[in-house]
Amino acid sequence: MCGIFGIVGNPEASNLTYLGLHALQHRGQESAGIVASDGHGLRAHREMGLVADIFTAPTLEKLPGSAAIGHVRYSTAGVSQLKNAQPLTVEYVGGQLAVAHNGNLVNAQELRTQLEADGAIFQSDSDTEVVIHLIARSKQPTFEQKIVEALSKVKGAYSILFLTAKKLVAVRDPNGFRPLVLGMLKNSWVLASETTALDLIEAEFLRELEAGEMVVIDETGLHASTPFPPTKLGRCIFEHVYFAKPDSVLFGSSVYETRKEMGRQLAKEQPVPGADLVIAVPDSGVPAAIGYAQASGIPYDVGLIRSHYVGRTFIEPQQSIRHFGVKLKLSAVRQVLKGKRVVVVDDSIVRGTTSRKIVKMLKAAGAVEVHLRISSPPTQWPCYYGIDTPSRQELIASSHSVEEIARYVTADTLGYISMEGLGSAVGDKERTTFCTACFSGNYLTGDLNPGTSPASESTPKLAIA
Repeated sequence: MCGIFGIVGNPEASNLTYLGLHALQHRGQESAGIVASDGHGLRAHREMGLVADIFTAPTLEKLPGSAAIGHVRYSTAGVSQLKNAQPLTVEYVGGQLAVAHNGNLVNAQELRTQLEADGAIFQSDSDTEVVIHLIARSKQPTFEQKIVEALSKVKGAYSILFLTAKKLVAVRDPNGFRPLVLGMLKNSWVLASETTALDLIEAEFLRELEAGEMVVIDETGLHASTPFPPTKLGRCIFEHVYFAKPDSVLFGSSVYETRKEMGRQLAKEQPVPGADLVIAVPDSGVPAAIGYAQASGIPYDVGLIRSHYVGRTFIEPQQSIRHFGVKLKLSAVRQVLKGKRVVVVDDSIVRGTTSRKIVKMLKAAGAVEVHLRISSPPTQWPCYYGIDTPSRQELIASSHSVEEIARYVTADTLGYISMEGLGSAVGDKERTTFCTACFSGNYLTGDLNPGTSPASESTPKLAIA
């Protein structure tokens, strides 16, 4: 649940990386970092907080060079501390190296235990550091071969950037869990988690990196290869449901149009006859709500307003403050809702506590009926590939029926899109190219099947990228 950005061949590399990270801020809000290369060495700056607060003009002036990589982080396990902020930077026998990683390695703890038993000393809780140790210990003759050998030993999700003084290497895991795109800005090569970062700096989108592809950019140009054996595609479907920005093109499809199609499918599968209006839970529910309204013929209106001046309220220390979390983020428009039978569209239900507060808020504002519609199937299983979902016990759909969830959230009715409808919306009717483990429990890495290690709820998890 992170964002990565890299650029090679531009004297404004750090400034452009700052802009790219700003466009990817939705992918991580805990820390941010930039490492720049001037062709001779690396300079790094990392801090906790938001991109705009961390990188001032004087800070960016201390990161000269024509190549840079950057990272925005939101951890899904482990501690949120500066030691886990990325890009990680090290000096080893091969020279200086910086690494920025989006994803999660499901066998990182096993590898870490082996490395520590062999004398390795770790400076962070991040699974990314495991990759660095594997590279440092590789006996392969070239840097690229060291990367391939190291990544061949890990399992799970990685879209990852490596920066040295002389080159940038980008790799996407063979399942293709996390997105990674390639673009050009004049004579500069650009890599980013999403196309929205290319748009901000006015770079041209060339293509998405293929699953299992490695791209090397050095003084001789760009060289692409596929050094890993092909395997089943597992592109994260939750990127389309919630995580990516609507203006991005992801896995070959417009995120905005895909979410609208989810709404259309949802309206066909879960209609609400006699409803007066459709509203969204902003911001992530808006495209699906528009699609629902278009397909159902029920007018769309704005019934909830989102505040753009509040942070992550759940980190507030006092329960008395945290109690107002939803009200700080959302407010109901009484003039729109009063006396109305309302369809409210959201992207997902996780624990159910937020949905409960939203439904109660809508009814308190005068809605006579609230029909909750969800543009993804029930979230029943945790994600081990880099999306922030809690343990299975905390996922309300893992142990409650739709009717029970509806009663808990106090909605008059509750309806989810089907797996078939979601597959159709993302252009994968056969449901063969996306990872849907959070809905189905079918994990693409075999050791994560339900009931086996390391997916058991008692297994401790590393801080992830």
